[in-house]
Amino acid sequence: MTAHLRFATDVTGRRLVGDADGFIPLSAAAPDCDDIVTAAQQAASIDIDAAPAAKMPADELQFGIPFTPGKLWGIGLNYADHAADLDETRPAEPASFMKPQTALAPPGGPIRLPEQSDRVTAEAELAIVIGRTCTDVSVTEFADVVAGFVPVIDMTAEDILQRNPRFLTRSKSFDSFLVVGPWMTAPATTDTLEEMNVETVINDEVVAKNGLDAMHFSPPELLSFHSSVMTLEPGDIISTGTPGAGVIRSGDVVEARVHGVGTLSAGVK
Repeated sequence: MTAHLRFATDVTGRRLVGDADGFIPLSAAAPDCDDIVTAAQQAASIDIDAAPAAKMPADELQFGIPFTPGKLWGIGLNYADHAADLDETRPAEPASFMKPQTALAPPGGPIRLPEQSDRVTAEAELAIVIGRTCTDVSVTEFADVVAGFVPVIDMTAEDILQRNPRFLTRSKSFDSFLVVGPWMTAPATTDTLEEMNVETVINDEVVAKNGLDAMHFSPPELLSFHSSVMTLEPGDIISTGTPGAGVIRSGDVVEARVHGVGTLSAGVK
């Protein structure tokens, strides 16, 4: 797999860039760029080993949401196995929904269980982050407009959704129902997608796992479809669907493990 850089923001607001060996301030590697999404779009030109700064190990840092997200798109039933588990047929078009900004939570969480629900599920997903304003993007233009990849954990108040499918937005919009981070990996190229897999992990147990080749609609196809619906802007997220979800309860720890991108974890309150 092509070497990637990790772009992050710590809890103090400091912008960082790094690799598997650690992070340095973004200002040391790209002094003319203080925006994470813009920097990720320029990842191929950043040489962190030539920067005048020592690397800080990831386990010595506390990460926040890597960047300020814009529109938050989610995709339902995008893995064939997951749709089959729910007795759903293959959708002819992406089953899209949007989430509010207030649903965002940082790495670590906490994920807060709402009083209105007795059954909340969590699911790991790979999200793509838009790097350039774009409309009507073709699948071949994916690498030109996507800044990077980020793991997310998406929650659903499943009992609310099961009462009526029209309650989808409400069931997914409670505060803390979308955890993002701990970093964005760039550059975003289609060849790296071929080697990725996504795991939903609860309390160290893998409850679902699959490769992106099991998706009904690939990330480039999802990008192209949604850019034909509306203008996409830097920082917008398209979360590409989950291989499967698990019920969560207070005290649990949820992880989204995305091979080649990173692991995101959050506690449940």
